[in-house]
Amino acid sequence: MTNTKERAKDTCPLVYQCRLPLSPRTVNHLADLLRRHLKAIRSRWRILPPGKIAVIVLAVLRHDQRLADMAGGNNVSESTVRRWRDELTGLLAAQAPRLDRALKKVAKQGGEVVLIDGTLIRTQRRTGRADRRNYSGKHRSHGLHFLALTDDNGRLIWISAARPGRTHDNTAARHDHILAHLRAAGLGALADLGFRGLDNDILNPVIVTGYTASRTHKLTPGEKEANRVLAVGRAPAEHCFAHLKNWRILTKLRTDPVRATLLLRALLVLTNLEVNR
Repeated sequence: MTNTKERAKDTCPLVYQCRLPLSPRTVNHLADLLRRHLKAIRSRWRILPPGKIAVIVLAVLRHDQRLADMAGGNNVSESTVRRWRDELTGLLAAQAPRLDRALKKVAKQGGEVVLIDGTLIRTQRRTGRADRRNYSGKHRSHGLHFLALTDDNGRLIWISAARPGRTHDNTAARHDHILAHLRAAGLGALADLGFRGLDNDILNPVIVTGYTASRTHKLTPGEKEANRVLAVGRAPAEHCFAHLKNWRILTKLRTDPVRATLLLRALLVLTNLEVNR
């Protein structure tokens, strides 16, 4: 038996159309961003116009289309599509707000609390000891840990850098000095039980978490009601993560973990464009 990579003589590449469930506002924003970038770097030529490049990159991010498939359907090379993806991801990530500025903006608009939560973005499992720290025992899978802050309406306002999947929510929050930034902005935060112990100020707590039962202590009716009210208040944060993970490239990250932070912050900008239209 002979192995060959040559195509049969009667075959030809097939191209199909696919609907991209995004608004023209998002496509125009990305295309205008690329036009300004090309003007700034004085690049006078690209093989495709900025609008077409924006659609290709959005298809990669939204539908997790393979780079080779998108390249073949548009008569460009796979490396060209990868370069476009990385270029536009970097431009979008630069528009993501910093933590202190995001909190000051919420306070300036009259907000009193924000919602904080952590999530795991699954990644491909890699061999070797270096990938062991990416294993999350809670989720029983490999991934990267991210912290996110939303306002009380569920609008994503900030997302942290990528950390190994085994990172605890409290550890990540301490590294980002979440508590100090909240106090500086004069804001409170609603969080789940994963953040218990982060704020030990009994008289003037900034981060509010629920009550937990133990073998020796059962929850009182008042504590159960407090947990219910807190769960209702935190619901927009869960909705926010649902909108973020509509970008199917996050189903299982195949990109370099170093680039994962830029990717998530770029998707933050795109998610807010879609949700707040």
